Amino acid sequence: MRRPRPEAAAKAAQADERAVRTAALALLAGRDFTRHELSERLRNKGYLRELVEPVVAELVVEGSLREERYAEQFVSQKSGRGRGPVRIRMDLRQKGIEAEAIDTALNESDVDWMAAARATRIRRFGQEVPTDRHERAKQARFLQYRGFSSDQIRAALGPGEDDSDPD
Repeated sequence: MRRPRPEAAAKAAQADERAVRTAALALLAGRDFTRHELSERLRNKGYLRELVEPVVAELVVEGSLREERYAEQFVSQKSGRGRGPVRIRMDLRQKGIEAEAIDTALNESDVDWMAAARATRIRRFGQEVPTDRHERAKQARFLQYRGFSSDQIRAALGPGEDDSDPD
């Protein structure tokens, strides 16, 4: 049995790394990914972790893979679909985005979260502000599930019987 020469093994490893890089760039040409998502996709294509991790790290260093850009696009997309900042933050954390990148994306977005909560409520329940306590609670639960804060929910629901002045 012949042993492969060290030069041949090095060339094969280099060719494999080049193949991983090509596959990674092809995936990134379609859309942005997180580090975790890209690594997972490449491993699912059959590439070894030992080859994938250095290539992904190299793509981060050179700027081809930017989680900040991914987070910005995610915030823009999800806020347009009626998701609130609490839910978006949670989703980005689950995708492995660092807290600093999440904070930056949410703070630099031009989303008016109060208006977004109001628009989401109107889209689901109609223009009329609920006066019935049970209906207010139902709409508040819906907005909370969507990821809006309590202040944003109160703004979306408008003044209710709990908010009236005792004067």
